[in-house]
Amino acid sequence: MNKNKIVVIGGGYAGLRTIEKLAKNPKNEIVLFDRNSYHFMQTDVYDLIANEEDFAHVSVDLFTFCSGFDNNVTFIKQDVTNIDFTNKKIITPIQRYRYDYLVIAVGSRTKFLPDVIGLKEYGYGVKALYRAMYFKQKFEMSLFNRVEENGTSCNALNIIVAGGGLSGVEIAAQMASYSREFYSNNNFICRKLNIMIVNSGEHILKGIDKRLVHKSAKRLDDLEVVVKNNRKVVELTKDSVKLSCGEIIPMDFLIFAGGIEPSALVYNLNLQKNSAGYIATNKFLQTETYCDVFAIGDCTTIYHNDRIVAPTADTAEQMAEICAKNIENLIYGRVLVEHSIKSRGVLVALGRNYAASKIFDLYFSGYFAYILKKLVEKIYAKRLDIRSHRGCKKIFCS
Repeated sequence: MNKNKIVVIGGGYAGLRTIEKLAKNPKNEIVLFDRNSYHFMQTDVYDLIANEEDFAHVSVDLFTFCSGFDNNVTFIKQDVTNIDFTNKKIITPIQRYRYDYLVIAVGSRTKFLPDVIGLKEYGYGVKALYRAMYFKQKFEMSLFNRVEENGTSCNALNIIVAGGGLSGVEIAAQMASYSREFYSNNNFICRKLNIMIVNSGEHILKGIDKRLVHKSAKRLDDLEVVVKNNRKVVELTKDSVKLSCGEIIPMDFLIFAGGIEPSALVYNLNLQKNSAGYIATNKFLQTETYCDVFAIGDCTTIYHNDRIVAPTADTAEQMAEICAKNIENLIYGRVLVEHSIKSRGVLVALGRNYAASKIFDLYFSGYFAYILKKLVEKIYAKRLDIRSHRGCKKIFCS
């Protein structure tokens, strides 16, 4: 029996959801390529940094995940470096692999702006798991060294978060909340963390509902997080940050959450892209040139009522479901489905036991919103966990 060879590049939210949907058809032979052997649950990174979760709870092993299907999904840990669209082959340093249908779901990465002096040397990104783990270790060792050298009267750590978007706000709130408990539980008389958000806009959380912005700003104020709006980081040294207004601030760590850009593979692809460098797609989520090639997740940009839809995990999964449906429609000669994807809700994590949310035009804040966010995360993790434990098979390269 001839099978439909479907290649998925990228084991993130969009890629895994696509596989879940397409694997239901035994006539589909699916191969997942990723440079990493794990899926990083980005929505949990803030809990990782603040010690609410460990490495095992924010990642899913892709070998195990793919082994949980009925022998029609294979994972290959290789870095895809280019794609030959004419001959329908993906290219890695080791091999070429033919496809009938291709899903590009490689996500995005932290954009370390080249015009910010010292950013690459002294700034930390947390979008990639290895970067988050590295920062977590450095942060914890810095706390330990302060106590080791100065005892319980140690000085404060100064942490700057560059970027007042969702990631920056959640990181700042979680670390501020964590520091309260850390110093309180250990009976240290030393000061808390000094945490500051440097935001280029007029207010935090640009593009997010005003009520959520207000709730989030108030929560940050309660946590004593300083927010400096209408400013940018222009230069870093080992122990200071210079802002666009000329102010120089002492700094122990800078977390850069000021922007994202397409993953490296996207730059190499001979595909039409938008002004920001993301893959251009049509209303069916196909690339503009190739009807058998789809781009989903953070590597593309979609619109609803002429407004950009925020690149969240929820958006990525909605795209995956439309993508899987349209691949099946292509296979069986059916009419393709247009997407009408929009944000179904926003959940802003604002430290331990507190969140603010808007779900289907309903607003929640405080502990209930926090439980709601945790419930959403656990449902997602449980779904992957169930899939991962359905069985094991031999992993091989075709």
